[in-house]
Formats: sequence, structure tokens, C-alpha cells
Amino acid sequence: MKVRACIRKVVSMRLTKYRIIVIFFIVLSQAVFGFIFVLRKMDFLEHKVKPTIPAPDRDINQVFCTFQSLSKEESVEERLLLDSIAWPETPLLLDPLSLEQTSDSAHSKFIILPGRGGGRWHVGDQLEIMIKMYDFQGRPKKSGGDVVLTRLHNLKLGAGVAGQVVDHLNGSYSAVFSLLWEGSAQVEVTLVHPSEAVTVLRRLTSEQPDRVYFHSLFRSGSLSETTTCNVCLRPTQQPLCNYTDLRTGEPWFCYKPKNLNCDARISHSMGGFNQNLKAEEEKLFQSGVNMKVSIQASGPANVTVLPKKKGKPEVKSSSVKSGPSGYYYQGAWRALGGIMVNQFNTSSAISQCLKGKKVHLYGDSTIRQWFEHLNAALPDLKEFNLHSPKQVGPFMALDYANNILVTYRCHGPPLRFGNVPTTELRYIANELDGLTGGSNTVVVIGIWSHFSTFPMELYIQRLQSIRRAVVRLLVRAPDTLVVIRTANLKALTLYETLTNSDWYSLQRDKVLRAVFKGLNVRLVDAWEMSLAHHLPHSLHPQPPIIKNMIDVLLSYICPQKGG
Repeated sequence: MKVRACIRKVVSMRLTKYRIIVIFFIVLSQAVFGFIFVLRKMDFLEHKVKPTIPAPDRDINQVFCTFQSLSKEESVEERLLLDSIAWPETPLLLDPLSLEQTSDSAHSKFIILPGRGGGRWHVGDQLEIMIKMYDFQGRPKKSGGDVVLTRLHNLKLGAGVAGQVVDHLNGSYSAVFSLLWEGSAQVEVTLVHPSEAVTVLRRLTSEQPDRVYFHSLFRSGSLSETTTCNVCLRPTQQPLCNYTDLRTGEPWFCYKPKNLNCDARISHSMGGFNQNLKAEEEKLFQSGVNMKVSIQASGPANVTVLPKKKGKPEVKSSSVKSGPSGYYYQGAWRALGGIMVNQFNTSSAISQCLKGKKVHLYGDSTIRQWFEHLNAALPDLKEFNLHSPKQVGPFMALDYANNILVTYRCHGPPLRFGNVPTTELRYIANELDGLTGGSNTVVVIGIWSHFSTFPMELYIQRLQSIRRAVVRLLVRAPDTLVVIRTANLKALTLYETLTNSDWYSLQRDKVLRAVFKGLNVRLVDAWEMSLAHHLPHSLHPQPPIIKNMIDVLLSYICPQKGG
């Protein structure tokens, strides 16, 4: 018995020892996990959320930008989209910067290449030119990457068409034009930016994606504070307010006010712009010198186009690789393939087309122009006063007699508008999910300009979110008409270039088209419609161009009708 009791005592002591060891490890593990949690929490406060599948090859300076989590398919698509808009390598800049070795439009020239007809061109043929780029010392450039635009036009005929430019990566470029009218056709070549300027624009997006910043006003009672907001917020000791949209996952953050809660936020506004160019870099963005300047011809700059040869097939965009989507003739836009654009020249013709329709316009101020055009063109379309800011909206107009409803709502942040109530910050995808849709519903989407200073990944993810909502809308209401408005060219100052350059817009335009390709949506090609027209480029195109865009929209709504 004494032996057994002794054994029990020893075993009990060992068990107690093991229990102590087990308890010690449990406590230790909890402490470790608690410490890890605190570290993660601190990181969360600095950077908020991080994608589970990071987008490939993100710049190291963009780590303070918050991106959505990506599925494997979305990550692959993002990579393909980024590859599709890859720009040629551009030169490294000397320090100090000198213009001597940069592209110079005054020394550069283009020539019209001989046609297959021995110098005779007919409607239906293609005209090709070769552009040779030289620097300010008159030496030929050896690399590509310049931003070059071309068009063919006849001012008397009100005719114009965009050229398709090919970069040969050796200082030479070719451009091809479809010959679509009889008579004179004048070639116009424009150097938008030298390749050295693209080097700067690239660096700005990589190193300073937060150079455009935003403010939010917080208020509770008599106490108010304003803090900086962005999707790209540099980490500080200051805590953040997380306004990531719960439905779309679109990220947005503000630095937390010192004395107010995050839910006291009442408005959003453009904060400002940090212009952090290096010494002498402004020289690369001079109007009349190297920004939106013409390149002259070495020899004739125009050809005479003869009537079409009998038996020759009509020129269509599908028969020309990367051909134009349309052209102007007598001031009217004519689409090449897919739709016949009719002229809706009277208010009665427009009203008859829109009778019984609900037209919902979503996007930036270039879409707001469409609301303003329709509101002005239709006397019976009465705007309902929602007491909205003129720049921001939302807007609503009604024609009770013809049962027409037209609405406009701006897209969600980033948004460079003056003062937007937070209650009006709506994401397009969420708005689309709230539509019933159907044959009497028209949806127009235009979103590009406000994303120009941010990483392309952010824009891609916004478009993917909108596309998912469009797919859901077309599944539940296949007869809904969805129209996408592309980006357009604009006049360039130094500020406009650093925030909204045509180079930025061109890349976003390509991505926009690719994301919605293959869906049952229609396209209004604002890029080519602004490039082919004789009027000066403008962020907000002039009324004749807007009128042609509306004619395209109405032709989608009412094919084969017009007045």
C-alpha cells in the first residue's frame, strides 16, 4: 500500500509539473498571438487593407496606395491589360536637363509615301505617311516613345478622319489613313509630347500617385475639422478613417480628425495639387515648343482623292487593321460599320426618339455635358430643381407629355469636384444594381478623367467593378441599352498635362475599350470624334462635337429614325 501511495504521489507531481508546463505554453502562445495581433493592428491603421493577390510589378512608391483584393482571374486580366498598354522605353533624362537631345517638331518632318496607283488615290484606298523625328540639334532620334497624333481633313467639306499611328521604335513613325471622300485631303501631324516628357509623366505616377489630394469636412455641432483624403495616403502616426465601400470594395480613406469621429464626415472636395517637377523639367511641357505642336511635311502635305473605282469594296473598319471607327463629312459623324448615324436636328425628332425612355447618365463632367445638351435641346424637358451644386449634381429632368426621364449622377471618388456632400458620393456599380432595366432604359457611362494621376491598377479595378454590375443588369434585363463614352483629347497647359495629359487619357481609353470588349454594350468613340474634328481640343468638347455624340447615342436608341 505504501508503495502504491508513493507511486500515486510521484505521478501526481509529474502531472502537476506537466500541467504547469502546458499552462505556461498556453499563456506564452496567447501572449505571442496577442503581440502579433497588435502589430497587425498597427499596420492596419497605417495602411488599412492589403490585397491578398497583389497586382504584378507595382512600383515600390505605390505601396501606400490601397488596392482591392483580386481573384486569380482578375489578377491575370490586370496583367494582360497592363501589358496591352505597355509604352516603349523612353530616354533617361540628363541632369541638368537640356532640350538639345529631345524631340523637336521644328526639325522633324513627314512625307507622303507613294501609293499603289502611282501617285493617284481613290476613295477606298489607304494613304500612308512616314514621320521622322529629330532633336533640337537636327540629329535623328534613335528611339521611339513620342506621343504623336495624326488626322486627314478637308475644312471646306467639313471632313476629317483620324490616322492610325505605328511606332517603329527607332525614331520613325508611320500613319495610315482611310480615304473616305472625294477631293482634297490634307495631312496633319501633331507632336503631343516628346518621349522625354513621357519619362517625366511616368515617374510622376510612379513616385507621386498622391500628387492630387482631396479634403473632407467633418462637423459635429459647432466643432468642425478638415482632413486630407485619398486612396493613396502616406503612412503617418495619425489614424485613418476607412470609407471603403462595403458593396464594391472600392477603397477610400481620410486622416481621422483629432477631435471628431469618422462618422462626422459631411463633404468631399478637391484639396489641391503638388507640382514636384525636378529642375528644368518644365521645359519639356511648353506650348508652341514641344507640346501639342505641328510637324510639317517635307514635300506636299495633301493629296487629291478621285472617285471610287468600280467594283472596289466599300471601306469598313473591319477590313482595315486598327482602322477608324468613323469620320466626319459635311460636319456630320459617319460610323464605319455597326450603325448608321442619323441626324436628329430638331427637338421633335429627339423627343420622338426618347419618348417613354429613362436615360441615366453616370460619370464625370464630360457626361454631364450630355445632360446639359439634352436639357437645352428639348423645350419640354424640364429640369427638376434638386438644389444640387451645378458642377456636381445629381440632376433630373422630366418631359411629362412624352414620358421622358433624364438623370445625371457623378461617379464616386477619386473626384476632382469642388464640394460634394458625402451622401451624394455614389459608385456607378451600386447605382446600376439599383436599376430595374428593360427596353425603355438607357444607361450611359463615362469615367476616365479623374483617374489620370493614379496607378492604372486603380482604374482597372474600378472598371472591373462597373463591368460586373453591367453584366448583372443585362442578365436581369437583357433589353437594357448600355452605352460607354470613351475619353477625349483636350487642350494642354502645364497643369493640365501633369494632371490630365492626353498620354494619360490615351492609356485609359485603351483600357476602357478592352474591359468592355465582348459585352453587349455600345461605344461612342469620343477620342476619334475629338481628334478627327477641326475644332480645338478641349476637355469639354465644343457643341458641334457634342451634338454629333448625341446623334450617335440617339441612333443606338432609335436605329433608322431621325429628323
